Amino acid sequence: MGCFSCFDSPADEQLNPKLGGAGGYGGASSAPKDANGNVISAQTFTFRELATATRNFRPECMLGKGGFGRVYRGHLESTGQVVAIKRLNRYGLQGNREFLVEVFMLRVLHHQNLVNLIGYCADGDQRLLVYEYMPFGSLEDHLHDLPLDKEALDWNTRMKIAAGAAKGLEYLHDKAKPPVIHRDFKSSNILLDERFHPKLSDFGLAKVGPVGDRSHVSTRVMGTYGYCAPEYAMTGQLTVKSDVYSFGVVLLELITGRRAIDSTRPHGEQNLVLWAGPLFNDRRKLPKMADPRLEGRYPMRGLYKALEVASMCLQSEAASRPLIADVVTALSYFTPKVEKTTQLSFGINHQTTCFLA
Repeated sequence: MGCFSCFDSPADEQLNPKLGGAGGYGGASSAPKDANGNVISAQTFTFRELATATRNFRPECMLGKGGFGRVYRGHLESTGQVVAIKRLNRYGLQGNREFLVEVFMLRVLHHQNLVNLIGYCADGDQRLLVYEYMPFGSLEDHLHDLPLDKEALDWNTRMKIAAGAAKGLEYLHDKAKPPVIHRDFKSSNILLDERFHPKLSDFGLAKVGPVGDRSHVSTRVMGTYGYCAPEYAMTGQLTVKSDVYSFGVVLLELITGRRAIDSTRPHGEQNLVLWAGPLFNDRRKLPKMADPRLEGRYPMRGLYKALEVASMCLQSEAASRPLIADVVTALSYFTPKVEKTTQLSFGINHQTTCFLA
């Protein structure tokens, strides 16, 4: 299990300079290193610095909120850098555990499709994380919370986002040693830069995958309803195939423009996977699954192939799902190779008034 095992025991859920053994929070001699042998470090901030950066966490600076805390846009006075600052809830063991896991994971894991951790704050009972700022917000913003005057994502951009997100998971599953299971892969945890380049975020629920002759990791069921693999939701047995299922849900969101769970739709259409299941088996109905906002502007063969990949990822039996590396390969056959996107560029307006004096 190596140094990751420190997050399996509740006894280690305090901020401890010795946490993680040789790869934990020790000095430079014991600091974790990347694939090139370079020491990976994260800057430490005081609470006052981050309060100043967000104008004392003013509401207009808030980018979003989740079960463990809120995320703010901030401006670091020392460097002039715009950043995203997650302020975790001050009370509760799970929030502190998320902080420890995320700091450690993002210090060790580095990939172009993972969000970059700049630093953190552990000041008294305050726990904050500082990330690179992703100006175009989350994939969820562009699929489900798009203002009426903004153009929907085009097909090529959607497929490039899917391919990039899959590569991020491939790094976690196949390149990280030991492998890492994200455990909360969803559209709101896929962040986008100004070129719609996707990066996975929110590693607070991440778990080390099975190693050696182990087939799964048994753990308390966590994650988001609508994205959790059925075998994990029922038994708590977690594998990399659990992430593959979640990826299938996100791919289906990209194709259809529908939410994973949408209580505003008719009863039989509220659960995206249950709605899509019968349609997968009738080729004549596949075009009806495409997001109406695409207005038919997509290659029919590409639609069929993307739905085929989604269907494979959403198999009810984990053993029947592909490995994420196979998903990356499959997507490469019909994902545009050109870097330049035809998608009209626009940002998510997150109220820049929070930087005014």
